[in-house]
Amino acid sequence: MEGDHHNGVINAPDEEIVISSLKDSRLIPLSITRSEPKGKIEIFKRSGSKEVLTFTTELAALLGAGLALDRSLSILVEVSDNNTMRSIIQSILKTIREGSSFSESLSKHPKVFTRLYINMIKAAEAGGVIEAVMEKLADYLETSGELKEHIYSAMIYPVLLGVTGLVSVLILLTYVIPQFAKIFEEMGEALPLPTQILMTISAFFSGYWWAVVGIIVVSFFVYRRYSLTEEGRYNIDSFKLRVFRGIVTTVETARFSRTLGTLLKSGVPLLEALRNVKDVINNLLIRGAIEGIISGAKEGKGLAGPLSAAHIFPPLAISMMKVGEETGALDEMLLKTASTYEKTLRTMVRRLISILEPAMILIMAVVVAFIVISMLLAIFSLNDIPM
Repeated sequence: MEGDHHNGVINAPDEEIVISSLKDSRLIPLSITRSEPKGKIEIFKRSGSKEVLTFTTELAALLGAGLALDRSLSILVEVSDNNTMRSIIQSILKTIREGSSFSESLSKHPKVFTRLYINMIKAAEAGGVIEAVMEKLADYLETSGELKEHIYSAMIYPVLLGVTGLVSVLILLTYVIPQFAKIFEEMGEALPLPTQILMTISAFFSGYWWAVVGIIVVSFFVYRRYSLTEEGRYNIDSFKLRVFRGIVTTVETARFSRTLGTLLKSGVPLLEALRNVKDVINNLLIRGAIEGIISGAKEGKGLAGPLSAAHIFPPLAISMMKVGEETGALDEMLLKTASTYEKTLRTMVRRLISILEPAMILIMAVVVAFIVISMLLAIFSLNDIPM
């Protein structure tokens, strides 16, 4: 009835969609409060990149089949399995039908579509090649996702091995060994030095485990908070670059080359492309060096010269980019450079894992061996006690 007040929940990505939905139902919104259930938000954040890849791939296929953009988006609304993504596509479709461009519609959802994604679409609209750019975007997202999945998959076994070994040792120190300690104390005999050391460690963990856990938790939050500051992030990135320079530069070279090559191939001008690339570089030192590269490009020095002066990327990568500039195929050479360093990164990860796994097994074997030998020495010493 007219004049009645209603309360309810509407699943939508932003307030604009909620207001539109209420007006369509002939309701006047008096107040709107955003609700963010923790479980749902976390699930979407973890699967967001996959959902965007699915959206990009399916939209590229529909556009390639000759369908108009609005018709293609309408079909995606119907076939999308993810409720959040369906609401976002509905919002994009609604904004386009109201007269906005595709890139403007995407920019209303910055948490889902990156600035790089939006700028590539903007360049595609200017050149009238949305279909081709969507295919390049799909390839870019798929390649980047595969590289991340490869690294994560390779690290699963070492992490499980480390956690299992650590838990096993903690159980021995806090539960099993204290039982033997009571027996040894009742015998009243002096224990061998290794056994005394083991008993001291066990007593510490048994009596002060809460302090150990507290120190670990507090250290984690202190590190987390420090890493969120500009100074902390800079110092951490500087440390990573000094200690793990090979891995860091390989990762950033692959990311830089893949992103810049895709942008240039999509028709984005070099200076604008470099500004976009700067946002996808994780290491602050390397990101800062790209500012100098942008300045050099503005002065007409090209790309390879400023890159070489920055001393951040490997010589091979710079040489390949220089060849690309000389032959007028910089975009193609950048993509080849990205493929080369992505393969190098996979090889480095495999080598690291091949060293890490035996090292972890050896460390755990030494720890367990020390525990077993210490206990055996104490047991053998008991046999020497006169009855």
